[in-house]
Amino acid sequence: MQQPDMSESFSGLTTSNQKFFNSCSSRCSILSDAHNIPVLPQTRGILGQSWDSRLPFPLPSDSFKYLGWCDIEEHGVRGDQLRSPRVREGPSEEELFFRKEEHTLKKRKQVTETEKWEKRLQENWENCAELNLSFQDLGDLYQVENFKRILRRLIRVEKLWLVDNSLTDLSAIRLPRCRELNVNKNHFTSFKQLPKIPQIQHLSLAENNITTLGGISDFRHTPLESLILRRNPCEFQERYRQLVFSNLPNLKILDGIPKLPEDCSPPDVRFFYRMCTIL
Repeated sequence: MQQPDMSESFSGLTTSNQKFFNSCSSRCSILSDAHNIPVLPQTRGILGQSWDSRLPFPLPSDSFKYLGWCDIEEHGVRGDQLRSPRVREGPSEEELFFRKEEHTLKKRKQVTETEKWEKRLQENWENCAELNLSFQDLGDLYQVENFKRILRRLIRVEKLWLVDNSLTDLSAIRLPRCRELNVNKNHFTSFKQLPKIPQIQHLSLAENNITTLGGISDFRHTPLESLILRRNPCEFQERYRQLVFSNLPNLKILDGIPKLPEDCSPPDVRFFYRMCTIL
């Protein structure tokens, strides 16, 4: 019986395997070359940051680093046309010299009274109906003051978000038409520190540091329907929901939960300032 010639079969396998190994070798060579890419030389930049020495310093965009949207020339965008503008004011000239960033000053110029008035008209905060001023990174006092200057001009705003701005006291601010206010993730410790909001319907105060319900009765004569106090110390107060609903007769929803029958029973006055103990 004639034995089958296995040389062709083995030869075929060898040829196929050779193609596979060649393909793998070429891919490995590419990977090896990728790992051998020369590292660009770096030098230490401002504030200890690494800097590619082949890039120009300062960058062309650095001169606009601290400019607000309304400081950029030749555009007609008004404040009431924006939904989430960046309004955080840049550092003073003294601060820039301290940071060794005086190169950002070259785009600044002495502003005349006429230009200040034109800027005020362009900001047009008085006509904003809906505005999101969250995450403004207000780390310095002058930035907070500029921020409050803007809030004082929001005389027609109806929906306002001020989330995560490290705010502590807005009691001097009045928002006469505001129906919806979100001040989550700030540093309020009392209802007395909130702005005057006579038309408020929806108020969110989650993740602040409000310890007691003192001052909540100031909202008794407002049309407040929905209130969120989640992740505040006052949430652990005994008979918390009963106390809130007894002080706010128009309230329908607390912390996302509609008013329940057991929330309507009158609270015991002696429990008003007592806190439950968490062991």
